[in-house]
Amino acid sequence: MRIIDTHAHLDDPQYAEDLPEVVDRARLAGVEKVLLANVNIKDKDRVQAVADAYPGFCYAMMGIHPEEIREDYREQLEAFDREVSKRRYIAIGEIGMDLYFDRSFKAEQQEAFRHQIAAAVDMGLPVAVHSREAFQITYDILSEFDKNRLRGVWHCFSLTPEQARMIFKLGDFYIGIGGVSTFKNAKFSERLPEIPIDRVLLETDCPYLAPTPLRGKRNEPSYLTYVAQRLSTLYGLSVADVCEITSQNAEKLFF
Repeated sequence: MRIIDTHAHLDDPQYAEDLPEVVDRARLAGVEKVLLANVNIKDKDRVQAVADAYPGFCYAMMGIHPEEIREDYREQLEAFDREVSKRRYIAIGEIGMDLYFDRSFKAEQQEAFRHQIAAAVDMGLPVAVHSREAFQITYDILSEFDKNRLRGVWHCFSLTPEQARMIFKLGDFYIGIGGVSTFKNAKFSERLPEIPIDRVLLETDCPYLAPTPLRGKRNEPSYLTYVAQRLSTLYGLSVADVCEITSQNAEKLFF
C-alpha cells in the first residue's frame, strides 16, 4: 500500500523538535511522497530546507496564500517571480481566495491569484487552490484561463458534487480530501461517492485538521490512513485500492 500526501506543511514550527520521527511514522504507514505547500515568501527557505532534507520524499511548492496578501503584495509577487525563475517546483501553491476573516484585500487577492495562475500555466505546473467563503470568485478567476493548459487540485474540498463537476470543467482538476471528511458534521462526505474516485487526492494539510479519532491533535502524514479508511467505506473499495488509485492520480498531476 502506498500513499501520497498532496498538501502538507511539515516546515511548520510544530515539527521543529521531532520531524525525523514524523517522517519515519509516515513511511511506516505507507506514505511515499509528501508535497509541501508554501504559504508566504519569508518562509520559502524553510519549506525548501525540508524538501532538501528528504529528497525523493518531500517536494516543495511555491505560492503565496491569500491570507498573506497585504499592502506589500506587489513586492511579494516580485519575490515570487524571482523564486520560480531560479528553482523548479512541483506546483504553484497554495494560492487562491480567502474571504472568511477579512475582505479588505479582496482586490489584491484577485490580482495575486491571477498572477500566480498565469505563472503556473506558463511553466506547465499544476496549481494548489485554496478557497474559503469564495467559491464563485475563485471559480470565475480560474475560468479566465485556457482549460487545455490549466491543471491542479482544489485543496481541502468540502463542497457539493455539482460544484466538483464545475471545477472539473476548468481543466485537468482534482479534489483534495483530508481529515475533514471524517468529522461527524462533515455532511459533504456523504455525497463524495458521486464524485469519481479517479478525481480524488489524499491530503493532510498538516499540522491542521487531524482526522477523527485524533481531531484536535497535531496532524501528520501517517494519519492519512484514517482518511483512506473513510473513503474506503464511502466508495465501497478496499483501503489498499483507495490508496493506490489516489496515488496514481497524484502521480498523473504532479510527477
